Amino acid sequence: MTLAARRFYLEPMPRPRSILWVDDEIESLSSHILFLQQQGFTVEPVAHGDDALALLQRQSYGVVLLDEQMPGRRGLELFRAIRGVDATLPVVMVTKSEEPATLKDAIGAEVTDYLVKPVSPRQVLSVITRLLEGDRIRQQRLSRDFATRFRELEALRRGSMDWRGWIELVVELAEWEVRLGHAEEPGLQDALRTLQDSLRQDFAQFIEGSYAGWLAGPRTDRPPLSVDVVPEFVEPALRQGGRVLLVVVDCLRLDQWEAIRPLIGTRFDIETSYYYSIVPTATPFARNAIFSGLLPVDIARRYPAWWRETDDLSLNAYEAELLTEQLARRAGHPVPTRYEKVFTAADGEALLTRLPSHLAADGVTALVFNFIDQLTHGRTENLTLFEVARDAHALRSLTRTWFERSPLWDALREAERRGVPVILTTDHGSIHCHTPATVYARRDTTSNLRYKFGEALRAQEQDAAVAVDDLPAWGLPARPANARLLLATGDRFFVYPTKLREYQARYRGAFLHGGVTPEEMILPIALLTARRGG
Repeated sequence: MTLAARRFYLEPMPRPRSILWVDDEIESLSSHILFLQQQGFTVEPVAHGDDALALLQRQSYGVVLLDEQMPGRRGLELFRAIRGVDATLPVVMVTKSEEPATLKDAIGAEVTDYLVKPVSPRQVLSVITRLLEGDRIRQQRLSRDFATRFRELEALRRGSMDWRGWIELVVELAEWEVRLGHAEEPGLQDALRTLQDSLRQDFAQFIEGSYAGWLAGPRTDRPPLSVDVVPEFVEPALRQGGRVLLVVVDCLRLDQWEAIRPLIGTRFDIETSYYYSIVPTATPFARNAIFSGLLPVDIARRYPAWWRETDDLSLNAYEAELLTEQLARRAGHPVPTRYEKVFTAADGEALLTRLPSHLAADGVTALVFNFIDQLTHGRTENLTLFEVARDAHALRSLTRTWFERSPLWDALREAERRGVPVILTTDHGSIHCHTPATVYARRDTTSNLRYKFGEALRAQEQDAAVAVDDLPAWGLPARPANARLLLATGDRFFVYPTKLREYQARYRGAFLHGGVTPEEMILPIALLTARRGG
């Protein structure tokens, strides 16, 4: 479907183009009022504060221009009374005073804007236009920009992209997703989702044709992978300052990173890079690869006691040991290492009591935060949580809300206070799944919904999964003869014919991981350094 066919979206509710101007010398502002009326605004001039309040109680206005120095009630006193009538009405304070104290009082009272007399008619017009029409103007500009860029992005999709091109495209789409989500543009969001849906199958084909070659070829011919996080990002920061904080937020998507990045940017300078998760894009494989610097096949061969494929939890029981071994192996000597994993609020509180001593010491402090992963899994089992995090936009909002009050944000600020650089990343993303894909297999097949190992394993629809028969070529330990791996593509989740309805009802709309989509594989990794003088 073309973009033009989807350009149906809800306009924001406009504010009335009416102005209530309160000034005890209102007669001297006749030229300003005439100019605003010529620009299509209705202006109600009032010389007394009590008259202004009476008008506000009878009708609504788009904005109030309020003189700060008036006989009787001063401007700030009247401002508080106006807020009692309409708490959302924009109020612009207009004053002769240039005293810093007056400006601070206005800012402290949360006045919408502030003008110092004498003001020109165009100064007033500029402020009023921004307040009354700013949202509409911004949305119109956003629509034009996206419509233009949409055609260019579709052209990119039809071309041939390497791994760098895929990163650039996917990062830009995540940024558009966040911008359009804030703007509440349903039509444009639908167009973006259509483009993302079509790209996922192309991406799966790209990974199917490239991944084994990345692992077999030289490092210069492939993208950074999970195994490169420590050598390419952590070690340079460690060499520069002797201390580094490594933070891994389990299951953080690019769009969720875009949601929390502005808050982080208030305290840190941010240098963002991107890397590809190994497959399967699931914690037992991807996060172990980060901490070990090794592919799963190499972990199983080098540390067999730490790679027991009995269940997913046991596979991640030795992250601290793997990180310590990797750092020592690469440095040629032991590197001081501290490791903490945070599941609960109590874990977070306990961590924050120990973190100052961790950060005061040389070496690497590694923290793993599991809230996002618990949220994405938990919404499948909890109807209330499912409603709160119904879609990607709601999940981003919930992520931001959690982050603002989280032990993660507290930990980052502790690192900022101590001047310790931070490497912040994730092990994999997730994909919002809506489409069941039937698979056939023997009883010994693994139970995962986005990837499966097993014998005689196949998908009913060929394009529903990437099939891997040579597991070691994909960096995975060999399994019994004829065992293969299926990696889900697009927004599919695997179901068995015998439990089709049960799985459809339970997992449709779930955020899952383990497959081959850009949302699961292309991941942010950021170097955070404290702002100088901050």
